[in-house]
Amino acid sequence: MTVTTHTDVVAPRRPTVRFMLEHPAHGLAMGFGSGLSPWAPGTAGTLWAWLSFVLLAPWMSDTGWACLLLASTAVGWWACTLTAQHLGQSDPSAIVWDEIIAFWLVLWLVTPAGWVGQAVAFGLFRFFDAVKPGPVGWADRCFHGPEGQRPGAAQGWGIIWDDLVAAGCTLLVIALWRAWMA
Repeated sequence: MTVTTHTDVVAPRRPTVRFMLEHPAHGLAMGFGSGLSPWAPGTAGTLWAWLSFVLLAPWMSDTGWACLLLASTAVGWWACTLTAQHLGQSDPSAIVWDEIIAFWLVLWLVTPAGWVGQAVAFGLFRFFDAVKPGPVGWADRCFHGPEGQRPGAAQGWGIIWDDLVAAGCTLLVIALWRAWMA
């Protein structure tokens, strides 16, 4: 029998600009404000990822992208966990760092795709992330804790995990399409 104490249950909070500015982890997890979009915050975060990728790409090598992605995943796990805890939700829609790192991975691996190829990658990634078919749905369910319970490191990882699986599915579809066209 599990006993729930008052420290295990957190009242949900609403994400706001003030909340985002309360802690650096909040700003990172919320995609520097893109997660505050009132319409489709995951799409807004993915668009932020695309824009930042285009701006960073001229100065980044493959090694640079690999290091950035590894560091962003590790720091993002901490930031997403802490922000979810402070919001009192296991996977708040305002947390979009998961979309950002996953879409950076997609764009890095499809480069040198042009704008059309990047737009196709964007559409595929948003489909897999929003609809969560097959393996993405499985990944989304892997780390969810009980509703109302304080999220922990497992839920923080779960926030990122399903988007990495969505990125993998996106890359698989693109690879199969390229192989078919060859």
